[in-house]
Amino acid sequence: MKHSEVKQQHPSLYLQVCFQNEEPRLPLHTSIALFLLSYCECKSFKVFLVFTKRASSQSLKSQLPEALELSVIQLEDLPQLVRGCRLPAVLDETGRLCRAGLAVVLRHIISKTLEAEPSRKDVLALLGFKKTCLKACAEVSKWTRLCEIGIPSAVEEHLKNPQNQYQQLPLSILTLERRLAEPVKVHNDDKIRRQKLQEQRQNGKNKSPEGQGNPDSESDPGASPQVCDGLELRAALAKLSVDSVPTLATRENSEIRKVKTTDLPPLEHVFAEGLYFTLTDVVLLPCIYQYLLSLQTHAVSTLLQLPHLLRWYRRVQEVPRVLQAAEACGMVLSVPRVPVSSLPGPSAEDNPSSLLEQEEGQEMTTEPPFVGGPRPTMTKLKENGIEAVFARHPCPAWTLPWDSLPGAINPTEGKMSNIRAVRKRQQLNNLVAMVTELARPGYTIVDFCSGTGHVGIALAHTLPDCQIILIENKEESLVRAQSRGAELGLKNIGFIQANLDYFTGPFHIGVALHACGVATDMVMEHCIQAGATFVISPCCYGFIQNAIKFTFPKSKRFQETLTYKEHMILCRFADQTAVQLPPERRLIGKHCMGLVDLDRSWAAEAHGYSVQVMTMEPESCSPKNNMLVGRLQQKSGLEAAASQLEAPAHN
Repeated sequence: MKHSEVKQQHPSLYLQVCFQNEEPRLPLHTSIALFLLSYCECKSFKVFLVFTKRASSQSLKSQLPEALELSVIQLEDLPQLVRGCRLPAVLDETGRLCRAGLAVVLRHIISKTLEAEPSRKDVLALLGFKKTCLKACAEVSKWTRLCEIGIPSAVEEHLKNPQNQYQQLPLSILTLERRLAEPVKVHNDDKIRRQKLQEQRQNGKNKSPEGQGNPDSESDPGASPQVCDGLELRAALAKLSVDSVPTLATRENSEIRKVKTTDLPPLEHVFAEGLYFTLTDVVLLPCIYQYLLSLQTHAVSTLLQLPHLLRWYRRVQEVPRVLQAAEACGMVLSVPRVPVSSLPGPSAEDNPSSLLEQEEGQEMTTEPPFVGGPRPTMTKLKENGIEAVFARHPCPAWTLPWDSLPGAINPTEGKMSNIRAVRKRQQLNNLVAMVTELARPGYTIVDFCSGTGHVGIALAHTLPDCQIILIENKEESLVRAQSRGAELGLKNIGFIQANLDYFTGPFHIGVALHACGVATDMVMEHCIQAGATFVISPCCYGFIQNAIKFTFPKSKRFQETLTYKEHMILCRFADQTAVQLPPERRLIGKHCMGLVDLDRSWAAEAHGYSVQVMTMEPESCSPKNNMLVGRLQQKSGLEAAASQLEAPAHN
C-alpha cells in the first residue's frame, strides 16, 4: 500500500533531502526544522526524509537527532496534497490539511509542542511579542523574506560556489549585520532603559574609559560566555525562565525616574529581532553556522566585516538547550577568534533599510507624494486611446440554490449580518457561475486567499467531479474552512496553509474573491505560470504598490503612458466606491477600477491570455464589484488532457 493511502495516526512532517556530487545532503530548510524539533524536544510528528533518488541515509546519520523517529520516502510516493507544495510540509492526521513553507511549518512545530507541554514557556517565547514572529508572509514582509528565504538561499549559494564569493559578503548577510548594529525597541523599552541607566550609574560605567561602557565589548568575540553579563542579555535570558539568571530590578530610584526618555541609554541588539530569543534566531543559527564554518576554513579575513553577527552567534550559544540541540543535529558550535580591535564598524553607505530594499529587488522612491485628483490621469489615458471597457456578464441571473443548500455552505453560518450575508451570496453566485461554466470533470480548481472557504466549499459541493484546493496563509481561517468541509462530508477538497509561492502543484482554474491589493496580481501571476484559467475579484486597490516580482503599471501601453506616481493615483481613487459616497465620486472610482484592471488584463494578454473585465451582478453586491476572467488562448497541456477525460480523475 502506498504511503499516500495510509491513514495517518500522527501529523507527518516531510523534509527534503537534496544531492551534491551524488551524495545526499540536508538543505538548510531541513536542518532548521530538525534543529527546532531538537530544541523543543518535540515528538508530535512522524518525520519523513524525502529523497529525489534512491540512496542510503546512512551518511546523514550524524545530522539527524537520535530522539526522532525518522523514515525515508521517495518523492513520487508523497501524498498528492504534499506533492503540490514546496518542502518542508506537514500533513495533518486527516490527510486533508497541509501546511507548507519554512515559517508556517516551524510555527506549527511550536504549536504542537505547546499543545503537548503547555508549561514550556521557553518554547512559547519563540513566537515573540503578541506571537507574531515570522507570521507575516514573505510576499509582504521584508523581514520574513530576509530570514525565511534571503539568508538561507544566500548561504546555500555560497556553499555551492564558495570560491566565487569570499571576496564579497552576500547582501542578505550584510543586511543582517547592519540590522544587528541598530539599537532596539521593545514594548517595555522605557522601563528596561531606566534599569540600564541605574546600573550604569551604580557601576560608574558612564565614567569608564571608552569601550568599557558596553558590557559586551570584551576584546574577543570568542571569549567565555560568562563575560557577557550585560543587562540586555540578562533580560533576554530571564524571559526564558532560566533559574540561574537573576531577575531584573522592578523599581528604579526617584532620580532615575525623573530622567527624560530621550536621555536614557539605548538598548543593544542581543538577538536577531532585538532583545529576546525568538524563532528568527532558530532559523538563522544553522545558516550562520554553515556560513561561518566555511569562512573559518577558507577566508578568516572576511569575518572582520561581521562583528555584530559574531556577537549574536556567541550570545545564541548561551541560551539553554541551544548547544545540546545543535550537537544533536551535528553542529559543533564555536566562535571564530577575531580581535574586536581589528573589526571595522559599519560604513555610512550601508544603510540597513536600503539594503533590505536591494535584497528584494526594489528601488527606494524619493519622489514626493502626488497631490491631486484622478482627472488629469484619466484625461491623459483617454488622449492616448485608453479607456476602461467592461465586458457583458454571460450569466447575470445565475444563482446557487441557497434555500436547498446545507447550512455549512451558507455565509450566514459565520458572524455576518443578514445584509452582508446576502451580498456575500451574490458575490459567490458570480464566481461560482463563471467557474462552473469553465470547469470540466477531472479539473483541479484552486481557491487562492480562501479565508474561511466561502468560495472553495461552494465549488466543492457544486462540482463533485472536480478536485478543489483551498490555499490560505492564516491558520485560524483555514482550520475553520476545514471544519466546514468536514461537516459537509466533502471528499473532493484539500486545504493548504502556505504562501502562494509554496504551492507548486498543477491546476486548471484559479479563483480568488476579493484578493486585496497586490494579492490579485500574485494570484494572476501564479495562474499564468501554471497556464491556468483565472476568475478573480480584486479588492483594496489603494494597497497596490511595487512588489517583489512586479512593478506598476504592468502593461507596456500603460508604462508608455503613465508614471508609477500617476498609476498610484488611479489605484487610490479606485477605492472611492463606497455606497455612502456621492454618485459622481463612485462613478469616478468605478472608472479608475476599470483602468487599473485594464492594465492588469493587458499584462496577462502579453502572456497569451484573453481577459475580460466585467461587473458582478447585481452591482450592489460589493463596492469592489469587478471580476477578471482570463483564459489562455491556446490550451495548455493540462487543459487538453483534462478535456479528453470522460470520467473524473482520481487525485
